[in-house]
Amino acid sequence: MEGIFTGKTVEEAIQAAVQTFGVEESKISYVIIEEPKKGFLGRLKGEARINAVYNPTKTEIAVEYLKKILDKLGISYDINVVESDDNTAINIEGEDVGAIIGRRGETLDAIQYIVSMAANRGSQNYHRIVLDSGGYREKRKNTIIELATKISNSVLKKGRSSALEPMNPYERRIIHSTVSEIEGVYSRSVGEEPFRKVIIYPVNRKPDRPRGEKRNNPRKQEGPRSLDLKTSFEKDYKKPIPDKDIGSGLYGKVDI
Repeated sequence: MEGIFTGKTVEEAIQAAVQTFGVEESKISYVIIEEPKKGFLGRLKGEARINAVYNPTKTEIAVEYLKKILDKLGISYDINVVESDDNTAINIEGEDVGAIIGRRGETLDAIQYIVSMAANRGSQNYHRIVLDSGGYREKRKNTIIELATKISNSVLKKGRSSALEPMNPYERRIIHSTVSEIEGVYSRSVGEEPFRKVIIYPVNRKPDRPRGEKRNNPRKQEGPRSLDLKTSFEKDYKKPIPDKDIGSGLYGKVDI
């Protein structure tokens, strides 16, 4: 941001730049183009003119861009920023945080992506922007860790692989990290974005059933079918995938 500003004095011209840019004076650099001249009896003639420049930091760009989005959404909010050398954490608080987060954080991820693109536009050095709202990121992380542990235990028990739902790279890393600490299982990511997902495999797989071999159905011997009280959420996470999608390799060699 750059402009020519005038005033009766240089200080007045600087304040005009401060008001226009909407930032503190310390963040503005300027060059004096012309100063008022002293006339008869010390009176000043003419105006002061300066060329003022404001180069916002990536964090400042991210915050301002985020505010514009939230204002458009009509959301009442407060923003807290924690900045380091290579990343900025921005936490959004307010009554309508649910609308900011969206289903499984999809809205929050989308806003984070747009804000990051705006902050890093035209820059060769990427500055990571992380958005959170109401502590959602930590809660989601704990949920994913619990899920990875649960599915890993199921894979160990059944001896067959299990695929999870598509997740973003950050969530897939949490899955891989959790699985790597559980003996007897390993994980890989398969598919293309945005449908890329993690598959958890047992180290010792049970042999596949030959084609044409009928599977014994214990339900026919047990009597009437019992009521299935499992939620659809649990079922989705326990669906096995075809063997053709199953690769090999340990977590240390996976492609996130």
